[in-house]
Amino acid sequence: MALNNLACFALLVVTLTVTLASANERTKTVEFNVKPGGAVHTFSEKMVSDMEKMREYECSFTYASQGGTNEQWLMSVGLSDDDSLFSCSVWRPQGKSYLFFTQFKAELKGAKIEYASAYSQTAAGGQRDVTLKEDEFTVGDSTVTHKDGKFRAELSKLTIIGRTRHDEL
Repeated sequence: MALNNLACFALLVVTLTVTLASANERTKTVEFNVKPGGAVHTFSEKMVSDMEKMREYECSFTYASQGGTNEQWLMSVGLSDDDSLFSCSVWRPQGKSYLFFTQFKAELKGAKIEYASAYSQTAAGGQRDVTLKEDEFTVGDSTVTHKDGKFRAELSKLTIIGRTRHDEL
Protein backbone atom coordinates (compact mmCIF):
# COMPACT_ATOMS: atom_id res chain seq x y z
CA MET A 1 0.00 0.00 0.00
CA ALA A 2 2.81 2.44 0.85
CA LEU A 3 4.50 1.72 -2.50
CA ASN A 4 1.21 2.38 -4.32
CA ASN A 5 0.81 5.71 -2.46
CA LEU A 6 4.41 6.62 -3.32
CA ALA A 7 3.79 5.85 -6.99
CA CYS A 8 0.61 7.96 -6.95
CA PHE A 9 2.47 10.82 -5.28
CA ALA A 10 5.24 10.61 -7.89
CA LEU A 11 2.60 10.70 -10.65
CA LEU A 12 1.01 13.73 -9.01
CA VAL A 13 4.34 15.60 -8.75
CA VAL A 14 5.21 14.84 -12.38
CA THR A 15 1.76 15.85 -13.57
CA LEU A 16 1.75 19.09 -11.63
CA THR A 17 5.26 19.91 -12.83
CA VAL A 18 4.32 19.19 -16.44
CA THR A 19 1.10 21.14 -16.04
CA LEU A 20 2.78 24.16 -14.48
CA ALA A 21 5.56 24.18 -17.07
CA SER A 22 3.11 24.00 -19.97
CA ALA A 23 1.65 26.86 -21.92
CA ASN A 24 -1.18 28.85 -20.33
CA GLU A 25 -3.85 27.19 -22.47
CA ARG A 26 -2.94 23.84 -20.86
CA THR A 27 -4.17 24.97 -17.42
CA LYS A 28 -6.93 27.14 -16.12
CA THR A 29 -7.69 28.37 -12.59
CA VAL A 30 -10.99 30.03 -11.73
CA GLU A 31 -12.54 31.38 -8.52
CA PHE A 32 -15.98 30.44 -7.26
CA ASN A 33 -18.05 30.87 -4.10
CA VAL A 34 -18.83 27.91 -1.86
CA LYS A 35 -22.21 28.77 -0.39
CA PRO A 36 -23.61 27.50 2.92
CA GLY A 37 -27.30 26.96 3.59
CA GLY A 38 -27.68 23.24 2.95
CA ALA A 39 -28.69 23.49 -0.73
CA VAL A 40 -26.81 21.38 -3.27
CA HIS A 41 -24.58 23.44 -5.59
CA THR A 42 -22.39 22.45 -8.53
CA PHE A 43 -19.44 24.27 -10.05
CA SER A 44 -17.67 22.96 -13.16
CA GLU A 45 -14.92 23.88 -15.55
CA LYS A 46 -14.02 22.51 -19.00
CA MET A 47 -10.83 22.13 -21.01
CA VAL A 48 -10.67 21.44 -24.72
CA SER A 49 -7.78 19.46 -26.14
CA ASP A 50 -6.13 20.90 -29.21
CA MET A 51 -4.36 17.60 -29.90
CA GLU A 52 -7.26 15.16 -29.61
CA LYS A 53 -9.66 16.41 -32.28
CA MET A 54 -11.03 19.10 -29.98
CA ARG A 55 -11.98 16.56 -27.30
CA GLU A 56 -13.57 18.12 -24.23
CA TYR A 57 -12.76 17.31 -20.59
CA GLU A 58 -14.70 18.54 -17.58
CA CYS A 59 -14.38 18.62 -13.80
CA SER A 60 -17.44 19.27 -11.67
CA PHE A 61 -17.66 19.77 -7.91
CA THR A 62 -21.06 19.20 -6.28
CA TYR A 63 -21.55 19.91 -2.58
CA ALA A 64 -23.87 20.98 0.22
CA SER A 65 -22.55 22.85 3.26
CA GLN A 66 -23.76 24.56 6.44
CA GLY A 67 -22.56 27.40 8.67
CA GLY A 68 -20.75 30.67 8.19
CA THR A 69 -20.80 32.76 5.04
CA ASN A 70 -19.66 32.27 1.45
CA GLU A 71 -16.04 31.24 1.02
CA GLN A 72 -13.86 31.94 -2.01
CA TRP A 73 -12.48 28.70 -3.47
CA LEU A 74 -10.41 27.89 -6.55
CA MET A 75 -10.70 25.21 -9.21
CA SER A 76 -7.75 24.37 -11.46
CA VAL A 77 -8.03 22.08 -14.45
CA GLY A 78 -5.19 21.08 -16.75
CA LEU A 79 -4.02 18.76 -19.48
CA SER A 80 -0.54 17.27 -19.74
CA ASP A 81 1.47 18.17 -22.85
CA ASP A 82 0.56 14.91 -24.55
CA ASP A 83 -3.11 15.08 -23.45
CA SER A 84 -2.79 11.73 -21.65
CA LEU A 85 -3.64 13.17 -18.20
CA PHE A 86 -6.39 15.52 -17.07
CA SER A 87 -6.08 17.03 -13.59
CA CYS A 88 -8.52 18.85 -11.36
CA SER A 89 -7.96 20.50 -8.01
CA VAL A 90 -10.59 22.24 -5.89
CA TRP A 91 -9.44 24.06 -2.77
CA ARG A 92 -9.80 26.92 -0.34
CA PRO A 93 -6.65 29.06 -0.67
CA GLN A 94 -6.75 30.06 3.02
CA GLY A 95 -6.11 26.43 3.93
CA LYS A 96 -9.03 25.58 6.18
CA SER A 97 -12.72 25.81 5.44
CA TYR A 98 -14.99 26.76 8.31
CA LEU A 99 -18.04 25.36 6.58
CA PHE A 100 -19.47 21.96 7.47
CA PHE A 101 -19.90 19.88 4.32
CA THR A 102 -22.86 17.54 4.47
CA GLN A 103 -21.86 16.02 1.12
CA PHE A 104 -19.42 16.35 -1.76
CA LYS A 105 -18.76 14.76 -5.11
CA ALA A 106 -16.17 15.59 -7.74
CA GLU A 107 -16.55 14.12 -11.21
CA LEU A 108 -14.24 13.94 -14.22
CA LYS A 109 -15.76 13.66 -17.69
CA GLY A 110 -13.51 12.30 -20.44
CA ALA A 111 -10.94 10.75 -18.09
CA LYS A 112 -10.67 7.73 -15.78
CA ILE A 113 -9.39 8.53 -12.29
CA GLU A 114 -5.94 7.16 -11.49
CA TYR A 115 -5.24 9.20 -8.35
CA ALA A 116 -7.41 11.17 -5.93
CA SER A 117 -6.92 12.67 -2.52
CA ALA A 118 -9.09 14.76 -0.21
CA TYR A 119 -7.96 17.04 2.60
CA SER A 120 -9.61 18.54 5.68
CA GLN A 121 -6.87 21.21 5.80
CA THR A 122 -4.30 22.38 3.28
CA ALA A 123 -0.88 23.90 3.67
CA ALA A 124 -1.39 27.64 4.09
CA GLY A 125 -0.43 30.18 6.73
CA GLY A 126 2.05 27.86 8.43
CA GLN A 127 -0.39 24.95 8.53
CA ARG A 128 0.21 21.53 6.98
CA ASP A 129 -1.88 19.32 4.71
CA VAL A 130 -4.21 17.00 6.62
CA THR A 131 -5.67 14.24 4.45
CA LEU A 132 -9.07 12.75 5.04
CA LYS A 133 -9.04 9.20 6.33
CA GLU A 134 -9.51 6.60 3.60
CA ASP A 135 -12.87 5.55 5.04
CA GLU A 136 -14.28 9.12 4.70
CA PHE A 137 -14.45 9.12 0.89
CA THR A 138 -14.56 6.73 -2.03
CA VAL A 139 -12.87 6.88 -5.43
CA GLY A 140 -14.57 5.44 -8.49
CA ASP A 141 -13.69 5.42 -12.18
CA SER A 142 -14.91 8.99 -12.66
CA THR A 143 -16.02 10.26 -9.23
CA VAL A 144 -14.73 11.02 -5.74
CA THR A 145 -17.52 11.15 -3.15
CA HIS A 146 -18.03 11.41 0.59
CA LYS A 147 -19.05 8.26 2.47
CA ASP A 148 -22.31 8.58 4.36
CA GLY A 149 -21.81 8.08 8.09
CA LYS A 150 -17.99 8.22 7.82
CA PHE A 151 -17.26 11.69 6.39
CA ARG A 152 -16.57 14.12 9.24
CA ALA A 153 -17.88 17.22 7.37
CA GLU A 154 -14.43 18.83 6.95
CA LEU A 155 -13.20 19.54 3.43
CA SER A 156 -10.63 22.06 2.21
CA LYS A 157 -9.16 20.45 -0.92
CA LEU A 158 -9.67 17.73 -3.52
CA THR A 159 -7.00 16.67 -6.02
CA ILE A 160 -7.79 14.31 -8.89
CA ILE A 161 -5.73 13.02 -11.81
CA GLY A 162 -7.33 11.04 -14.60
CA ARG A 163 -6.04 9.24 -17.65
CA THR A 164 -7.77 10.51 -20.77
CA ARG A 165 -9.38 8.10 -23.17
CA HIS A 166 -7.58 7.93 -26.50
CA ASP A 167 -8.86 6.44 -29.74
CA GLU A 168 -6.70 3.58 -30.90
CA LEU A 169 -5.49 3.68 -34.51
